[in-house]
Amino acid sequence: MSRPLIAVLDYGIGNLRSAQKSLERMGADARLTADPGLIADAAGVVLPGVGAFGPCMAALKETGLDEQARAAAAGGRPFLGICIGLQLLYDGSEEAPGIAGLGIFPGTVRLLPGNVKRPQMQWNRLEVRTPDPMLEDLDDAWVYFVHSYAAPMADNVAATCNYGGPVAAVVADDNVWATQFHPEKSARPGLRLLENFVNQTRTAPTRG
Repeated sequence: MSRPLIAVLDYGIGNLRSAQKSLERMGADARLTADPGLIADAAGVVLPGVGAFGPCMAALKETGLDEQARAAAAGGRPFLGICIGLQLLYDGSEEAPGIAGLGIFPGTVRLLPGNVKRPQMQWNRLEVRTPDPMLEDLDDAWVYFVHSYAAPMADNVAATCNYGGPVAAVVADDNVWATQFHPEKSARPGLRLLENFVNQTRTAPTRG
C-alpha cells in the first residue's frame, strides 16, 4: 500500500513531532516541514498546535506558513487541524483579541461557557452529529482534551463532547477537518482518526 506524503507544518510551536510520528504509524510518509515546495507536493497537510492562540498565530505568520495553510485548505487536498490548529482556522479568538486567525471558517473561538473547570483536561466521549469518513468507527469513542476555548457550535461541527453542554470536538467542511482533542494522545481512537485521514489522502482527487 502506498505511503502518501503528508506535510506536518513546522512553525516551532509545541511537540509537533508527536503528530508526525503517529501519522507514520498509520502508514503515511509524514514530514515535519516548512518547505513550501514539499507542502505543495504533499497529498495532505496537517496543522497541529498547543499553547495559546496569539503566539501560535504569530509563529505561523513569521514562518510564512499562514499562507501555506490557507492555500492547502483552499486547494482541495485533505487538511487536518489539531487542537490549537483547529482554533487557528477561525476568524479569531477571545483568547487573543485583535489577532486575526486564518479565516478558513467563520466565527470566533470563545471561552468554554458556564461554571466548568478550565481547561478541560480529561478524556471525554465523542458524540458524532454528522456521519463523515474521518469519524468512521469513532462514535462514542473516548479521546483526550486539553483546552479552555472552543469553536462556535455551527453547521460544520461534526462531533461534540459534553462539558457543561455540547462542545465542538470535530469540525468538517469538504476537504478540511479539525479536532479539538489530541488524536496523538488518544490511544486507539486517536490513531483510528489519523488512519482515516491518511486514507483520505490516498483517495482524494487532486485539485491543486
